[in-house]
Amino acid sequence: MDALQIVVMILAGAGAGLINTVVGSGSLVTYPVMVMFGLPPVSANIANTVGLVPGSIAGSWGYRRELAALRPLLLRLGAVAVVGALIGAFLLTRLPSSVFSAVVPFLILFAALLVAFQPRIAAAMKPVDGTRWHPLLIVVLLASIYGGYFSAAQGIILLGVLGLYLKAGLQEQNGLKNLLQTLVNIVAAIFFIVSGHIDWAYAGCIAVGSVVGALAGAWVARRLPAKFFRIFIVVFGVAMAIYMDWRTFS
Repeated sequence: MDALQIVVMILAGAGAGLINTVVGSGSLVTYPVMVMFGLPPVSANIANTVGLVPGSIAGSWGYRRELAALRPLLLRLGAVAVVGALIGAFLLTRLPSSVFSAVVPFLILFAALLVAFQPRIAAAMKPVDGTRWHPLLIVVLLASIYGGYFSAAQGIILLGVLGLYLKAGLQEQNGLKNLLQTLVNIVAAIFFIVSGHIDWAYAGCIAVGSVVGALAGAWVARRLPAKFFRIFIVVFGVAMAIYMDWRTFS
């Protein structure tokens, strides 16, 4: 990496940390930037997952008060998230890279659309009469597999499904989402470290930037409308999906 790439990646990491705090899906910034710098898609996804771990931990720590009320749920759902993360990370490193390259434009587009419809998802989430354990465990497992394979928008996916099957308020759901997302990122990162598939230069730049962005995100979230960031991410995500599709099949 040259000096310009280092600066851009730290800024992209900061943007991702900030956006994750405000609307989610900050990976839609960091991942495409790495690919445009020439990093192979699978390597870029792995570096992105590892680099965003510090920001995820910071987000979970910020919700420690809400998580205390959900302590009975944490072990069961956490165990499911760990299993899903391992499956997703295993698939990423074992399937041919051509499969990931072919699928990722659609995953990016899917993530961008989730960001676009996040307000409707949030509005539709109402506490259920009781926790529906079987569907809850299944959807958390599937969301965690997705997160271990491709990290973008896993938080929005988790937030959407938790509201359907979990008896808890929105803030508690968001805290649980942050914790599960953190577990997925940590487990996938450990898997990638053991497998020796990490480009540490890119991951380090993202880690530095994501911590700064996560700390700034709370301040920004109180002063600027989330709609501004949501529009940016949707437009950027759709553009990157088109670019990735062109890059893969041209």
